[in-house]
Amino acid sequence: MAEQVRCDLALEAKELYSETAEKADEVGGISVDEYSIENIIKVTRVKILNEEGEENLGKPKGDYITIEMPSRFYGEQKIYEKMCQVCAEELKSLTDKFITKDDDVILVVGLGNQNITADALGPKVISSLMITRHLKEYVPDEIQNGVRSICGIVPGVLGLTGIETGEIIRGLVDRIKPKLVIAIDALCSRKMERVNTTIQISDTGITPGEGVGNKRKGLNIDTLGTPVIAIGVPTVVDAATIAGDTLDMLVNAASQGKAGVLKDLPTRQTLKLIGEMADEKYELIKEVIKPKFGSFIVAPKDVDTIIDDISSVVANGINIAVNDGITLKDVDRYR
Repeated sequence: MAEQVRCDLALEAKELYSETAEKADEVGGISVDEYSIENIIKVTRVKILNEEGEENLGKPKGDYITIEMPSRFYGEQKIYEKMCQVCAEELKSLTDKFITKDDDVILVVGLGNQNITADALGPKVISSLMITRHLKEYVPDEIQNGVRSICGIVPGVLGLTGIETGEIIRGLVDRIKPKLVIAIDALCSRKMERVNTTIQISDTGITPGEGVGNKRKGLNIDTLGTPVIAIGVPTVVDAATIAGDTLDMLVNAASQGKAGVLKDLPTRQTLKLIGEMADEKYELIKEVIKPKFGSFIVAPKDVDTIIDDISSVVANGINIAVNDGITLKDVDRYR
């Protein structure tokens, strides 16, 4: 896999490797399982099995679950409820490996800068979370059976606090000794169609700031001494990806005779050649854009509404997954 191309999603790393591999359907060291729900929601489970899989996809060994939802589910209550349910079920398949008792403490970390909407996913999830650790301690009789001890933190970013996020979280972990850490952050996609329509859940931890090329110290079992489940949503895309996807759409339109501006045969042949360049195309576009405009990270114009909605899906997925017997109707009681 070409290391230059940013692939926060394991699914995209697998797709990119397949595009450049001699045998596109065979990626060594991984297993892939897919299913869809009512032809609306698609779930893909990528499991990196060994060192070969780590080398091929450029990601640590573990489970990566990708949930793809309709781009226009916002305002559709039934789809929203189904998204919360699917997110909860897939998350539970990972959390059950680490949480075994009702009194197990879970620390949820909302990464990102709450002053920048496209990077505010983590903080917004925390604001919609069932925070119960204090209730379990002070009014235990008021808590229904199955509700676990959950606490949350929005550590901010290095530029605002002057403290590495990893340092803050490590201090909290040492103090409260959670059984599990769940970290939420915004990611960057290499495909426009996945922006704000995809949730990735993994049990390998996360590197804050990686989605926008500003990597900090990773949050994982090695750095914290506690298992870390990461939940990420690609909320932005870089300009080179937009340009590359646009070229692909032009090639496709020209091949179908739909692009009237591309009647000239040499132009169509040039676009086709560029379209076949895969990851080299991405680097070529970056070479052209960066000297004049620098690095552009782009978010949709309605990002405010979208982040509110998708953060609610993630928060309720966590609420339902880690608390036995809790439904969407019960959530408001604890918020």
